[in-house]
Parts: sequence; structure tokens; C-alpha cells
Amino acid sequence: MEDSSRTQTNTIMRRSIFSFLQNYHYFTTTAAILAFPYSLSILVSQFSVPHSPLLPAIHGQLKSIFMAAEFPPSSNLFTLLSFKISQTVSSSIFALPFTLSFFLLSKASVFHLLKHNNPDFSSIFSLYKPLFSTFVCNFFLLLAANSTAFSILFFGFHFINGFGFLSSPNWLTFMSAAGAVVYSMILANAIIVCNLALVCSGMEKSGGYMAILKACVLIKGRTLSALALAVPGNLVLAAIEALFHYRVVSRAYGYGRGDDFCGFSMGLEGVLIAYLYSIFVVVDTVVSSMFFKSCKSEGRCCYRIEIVAEEDGNAYVKLKNIEEFP
Repeated sequence: MEDSSRTQTNTIMRRSIFSFLQNYHYFTTTAAILAFPYSLSILVSQFSVPHSPLLPAIHGQLKSIFMAAEFPPSSNLFTLLSFKISQTVSSSIFALPFTLSFFLLSKASVFHLLKHNNPDFSSIFSLYKPLFSTFVCNFFLLLAANSTAFSILFFGFHFINGFGFLSSPNWLTFMSAAGAVVYSMILANAIIVCNLALVCSGMEKSGGYMAILKACVLIKGRTLSALALAVPGNLVLAAIEALFHYRVVSRAYGYGRGDDFCGFSMGLEGVLIAYLYSIFVVVDTVVSSMFFKSCKSEGRCCYRIEIVAEEDGNAYVKLKNIEEFP
């Protein structure tokens, strides 16, 4: 199983690199430029969000929720978790206008080229509606995943606390580590499904919850491959964010008046880092698209999603098992 997953991952990575190099000029110009405002907003949020009143407000609300749920206040897990979630939510709100416009259009440009090999801007804009509806449904899916994870942690900590184990620092550390693993697994699977649902929307123009259902069916039995493909891309994006913080944000705090050339060079460096971030956003989209094509082309048992209309006018979703041997 592990050998098969590793082989599939290597094959998809090779196909992704080949496809990116084959359409290098389009991906590094049109697609990357469309993603550039989104990338810049994500990076600039590192500088603006910590000084905005939004972050402490969200952080305070999360701390209140954790205290009301009677999570152990001495656990570093919930202190770190509340702060990171607050940062993520604040940055997402700051970048939301650019996410709903330039980010989705950049993905649409990649999907359309990989499917039709024809960069037609009118067709790119036609993909925006299904991508937007899927993005909205992804938001509720991530919200449900976080709620599920916190519910599991709530019952787990209170169950262990009923036996008096949490009074021991060792047990508290063990439960915190186990909680971090459970939360990471649930959130990682939800993010993978959301990314694949966006690819389904772009490749098949089926937006909304139908794209999420198709993604859940396609991901069955391929979770390890999806994780192996998603982790490197997220690590690279996190490294670029750290580079921006080190080269631009930290220098901006020590920027003095009269250093006009230093300010210009720092701004230019920030633009170049944002462009690099955009390129890797495009690369991640290409990898997700190749993974989607691999899932569709595998000659194994698959499912067809049908909408069955009843006489009373209500529509029901039906998963029909089909044996395909291409």
C-alpha cells in the first residue's frame, strides 16, 4: 500500500513538473500575475494584522470559548491553538476580497489551460461561478471540521479528567500532544477535500456541494498520496511567508527616515517575494489538477453521483457504484 502510494505520488509530481515547464510562459505570466494581488495581500497581512484590533478581538473570543468549555488552562495546546486560529482568521478576512477575485481567477486560468490547452479569457471567467460557489461551501466544510475537532477534544479531555488523570503534568502533556495530532488530521483531510473540490469545479464546472461530494468519492483510498502532495507545497508557501517576514516585515520596523533607497529596495524585494509566492500558488494548483486527473483515470471501481428527483419535487443525491475498466 505504501509502495503504491509512493509510486503514484512520484508519477503525479513528474507529470506536474512536465506540465508546468511545458506551459511555463503562461503559468509565470498570466496565472502568476492574476494570483499576485492575492499573494501580496497574504504577505502584507503579516505586517498589518498584528497591529489591527481584529486579532486581539478574535483571540479574546476564542479564549472565552475555551474557558467556557473548561479546557485545561495550563495546556499549551489550546493557548497556541487559539492564537494560530486567530491569526489565520484575521489574515483570511484581510485577504478575502483578493481571494474571492484574483485567487479564484488564477485557479480558473490554470484549470482551463490544463483541460483545453487554449488560454481563452472568456472561458476563464465562465469558470468563476462554480469556483465561487464551491469556495463558499468549502468555508462551511472547514467550519464543520473545526467544530468536529473541538467537540472530540472536548469529550476526550473531559473523559480523561473524569478519572483525575489531568491533574498529572505527564498526562496533560500526553493529551495535549494527542489532541494536536487529532486536530491536525481532521483539518488536513478537510483541506485536501476542499482543494480537490475546487479542482472538480474547474475541470467539470460542477460547483457547490456536488463538487465536495465528488471530491470525497475521489479521495477514497488515496489520502496518503494527497497528503504527500499537499505537504511540500504548504511547507514552501510557509517558508516564503517566513522569508517575507524576515526580509521585509522585520526590516520595516527598523526603517528610518531619509533611507529612501533602502525603502525602495525593501519594497522591490517584497514584490519579488510576492511574485515567488504567486508562482508556487500556481504550481500547487497544477499538482492538484494532476492528482485529480490521476484519480479520474485509474481503472478501479468508482462511483457516479446522480441527482434523483422525486415526485414531491425534492431532489436527493444518489451514489451509484459502477465498474469501469478503461
